[in-house]
Amino acid sequence: MESQLLLPACYLPPISYFHTIQENNLPVVIEKYEHFQKQSYRTRARIASANGVQDLIVPIQHGNKDRVPMKDIRISYEFDWQRLHWLSIQTAYRSSAYFEYYEDDFSRFYHEKFDYLLDFNVAQLELILKSIKLKRTLSFTEEYAVSGSSLIDYREAIHPKKESVLLAPKEYYQVFLDKNGFYPDLSIIDLLFNQGPQSKSYL
Repeated sequence: MESQLLLPACYLPPISYFHTIQENNLPVVIEKYEHFQKQSYRTRARIASANGVQDLIVPIQHGNKDRVPMKDIRISYEFDWQRLHWLSIQTAYRSSAYFEYYEDDFSRFYHEKFDYLLDFNVAQLELILKSIKLKRTLSFTEEYAVSGSSLIDYREAIHPKKESVLLAPKEYYQVFLDKNGFYPDLSIIDLLFNQGPQSKSYL
C-alpha cells in the first residue's frame, strides 16, 4: 500500500504543517475521528501583531461529552469572533506586501458561517495549498486511524506546546520585524501575506 501522510485538521495551520507536507511527497489524509484536542492548532492560529505573537482561537460548542470526534465539533457563534479575527488579521497584515492579493480569498471565512470546525479548517487548507502551489491529494479517514507502516503520523507532532518540527526555520521579512524581531513557525498566512508566490520556497 502506498504511504500516506496523516494530519489533523488545523485552523490556519502553522508553517511547520506545510513544511511537513512539502517534505513528505505523499497523499494527505485528514483525521476525522480523533477525539477533539483542546489548546491545539485545531482551533488556534498564531499571527505576528504589533504587540508580539497573538493567538486567534475559534470558539466551539461544548456538549455534555468530553470525548467528541473532530468531525462532530461545532463552531460557536455566541459572540462575533469572526469580526474580531478578521480585524486582527487586517491590523497585523494590511501593510504586508501581498495581503491585498489574498484578502478576498480569506475574507469569506470571516463572513460565511460554517457549522462544523472540520469543514471550516479543510476549506482553508484547500485554499492555502492552492495559494502556495502545493499540489496534494486530500482524503479523510473512515475511522480512527491506527498508526502503521503505510501512515506517516503527524497528528500529535504539530502542537503549540511541543517543539516545532520546523527545526531550522528560514527567516523572512515580517511586518513588525524591526520592532519585535523574527517569530518562527507562525500561521502560514504570516508567510503567505509577506512572501506571496515565494512562500513555497521557504517551506
